[in-house]
Amino acid sequence: MDVLVYEARQESDTDRLGRALAEVLPDGCVVALCGTLGAGKTRLVQALAEACGVSRREVISPTFVLIQEYRGRRTLYHFDAYRIHDEEEFQALGPEEYFDSPALVVIEWADRVAGCLPAERLEIDLEITGDTSRRFEIRATGPLFSGVLPELARRLGLEFADSRQA
Repeated sequence: MDVLVYEARQESDTDRLGRALAEVLPDGCVVALCGTLGAGKTRLVQALAEACGVSRREVISPTFVLIQEYRGRRTLYHFDAYRIHDEEEFQALGPEEYFDSPALVVIEWADRVAGCLPAERLEIDLEITGDTSRRFEIRATGPLFSGVLPELARRLGLEFADSRQA
């Protein structure tokens, strides 16, 4: 599986990644975010939502309500699995209905519900590397995402060696 690594030195770099994702992600995709508290998951979702025409101020971590819907130029469903006890509890939310929609679906703490996620998804692991710096490891699975990583790399000015062309 190919991996694109993006190093964000400051919060504006995280915002840049969110905007680029909004430009390259196809409709009807699931984005799985994993990382510790304070890693920048919600900030990334805010930037993604803003690029989809949603006010950044509207986007909060849905920890207590579990899911938020944001409507802009694109619809975004924002899940937070932090308080989910198990995959059965997540399934009770009816995630398939969202996964099968033309909207973007973003799930924070996705590692807690990995068995419930579609096989075809974009996975982003966030790592804190400093006060404002972060490392993003981005993996794409499935044909829906065949051109996403190379195009994302191009928009971010990064090198990307696509193993499918090797």
